[in-house]
Amino acid sequence: MVGGISFGGLASGLDTGAIIDALLRVERLPITQLEQKKAGDQQKISLLGTLEGYLRDLKSAAKGLATAKDFLTNGVTAELEGFATFSVSANAIAGSHTIEINALAASDRWAFDAVGDPTTNLATANGQKVQFTYDGTTYDVVMADQNASSLDEIAVAINSATAGKVNASVVNTGTTASPSYQLVIAGKDTGTAYGITGLTSTITGLTIDNTIGGPSHLTAAADAVAIIDGLTVTRNTNDFSDVLPGVSITVTALTAGTPVGFTVAPDKEAIRDKVLAFVDSYNQVIDFIQEQNSYDEENGAGGLLFGEDLLRSVQSTVRGTLFGQSPAQVQGGFGSMSQLGMAPDRNGRIVVDQTKMDEKMDEDLGLFMELFVDSDGFDNAGAAKGSPGYYVDTTADSGIADDLDRALDRLLNGAFTLGGVKTAGRFKIRKDALSERIGRYDDQIEAREFRLQRFEQNLVARFAALESLMAQLTSQQGFLATAMTSNGQS
Repeated sequence: MVGGISFGGLASGLDTGAIIDALLRVERLPITQLEQKKAGDQQKISLLGTLEGYLRDLKSAAKGLATAKDFLTNGVTAELEGFATFSVSANAIAGSHTIEINALAASDRWAFDAVGDPTTNLATANGQKVQFTYDGTTYDVVMADQNASSLDEIAVAINSATAGKVNASVVNTGTTASPSYQLVIAGKDTGTAYGITGLTSTITGLTIDNTIGGPSHLTAAADAVAIIDGLTVTRNTNDFSDVLPGVSITVTALTAGTPVGFTVAPDKEAIRDKVLAFVDSYNQVIDFIQEQNSYDEENGAGGLLFGEDLLRSVQSTVRGTLFGQSPAQVQGGFGSMSQLGMAPDRNGRIVVDQTKMDEKMDEDLGLFMELFVDSDGFDNAGAAKGSPGYYVDTTADSGIADDLDRALDRLLNGAFTLGGVKTAGRFKIRKDALSERIGRYDDQIEAREFRLQRFEQNLVARFAALESLMAQLTSQQGFLATAMTSNGQS
């Protein structure tokens, strides 16, 4: 079967189908080569995308070390545990403080007198109600139907009327054998501004002593009071996060009038983890490049990107930025990655001596940080970052993490020329070039497929004509043989 036509060389004795298939395979070789080139370029685009992702991870890690605000991760150490929880943000200022917790914030809470069955109706007439004021709003919770006025139903009605601002619940304060159910209502918010006032009940079976501080008043709305660094601070919640910049404090227990010291200081463990994550991102990039650029006589090139100029540019950029310090810059023991316990091996990967790193951090964390950060910023022109008027600071104090962040930004996202024109990033340029070449391959493949189809049709027609001619000759041969036999007999 060739080209939809089936013939098997009945006249010629030739396997014409196999002959045509063999000829077509030979003619298809250039198409196969083009398809292989196209697949190779598609894989290159995918591999470049992988490397681009690794570089963006490295850029993000570098950015997290590029300024003192990002580099310094602070933590809190307190002299006592269990009285408060602390957390810090990037703008926390290192220092020592004291806190004394004299009162905790509380919500207003009331309990109605007990009843024996929470499902028994308590109203004796339609329209009986519970009334109170909360947060400036007076609520009339009316039992329109006396036959739907059980303790459970009253709780549901209060929750619905206040939209959850006042929470009502039914609590069994007795035992299983001798239950005693009380309706408890509590304000959602804490603080003296959120008291429940004017609490009354006209429901016959639901009574309460509404005396402030009386037996039905379980807890009074109260503010939290703390003395922080000798200054009395009052809040309507237990959250004092707006007192010290960048320090969140939630108090949980009284300190019995005793000030407790706590210190905001750099969290060296968190800083170390951030630096190690940066090293891991760098090594991931180097490992990828080494794998692609490896070569041995037996297996050949290690990857499809072998010899790519972009890989050499990436490697030169990241290595040069991190390890290109001049001898003058490395004086003093804090001027290079190697001096801080992060030295490159023969393959360019960073090997960490964590003991040495910790020693250098303990020796002088400020100098340790200075290797990475740009301490005076980089927007000299006063223009927005990324705008045509923007240019970077080239002063000597520029840190390697800040330098790498900016170098990778140019590599990945392009840069502005002196004329204010934004150039494309190197990865986009290279991938666009590969995509254009793939497009040309597609055009060539399509043209060759068309020619191959015409070639196949021509072969089929020729071999069909050959079979027809051979059939005619065979027929004539038979006729002549018969005629000669007949003439011989006569």
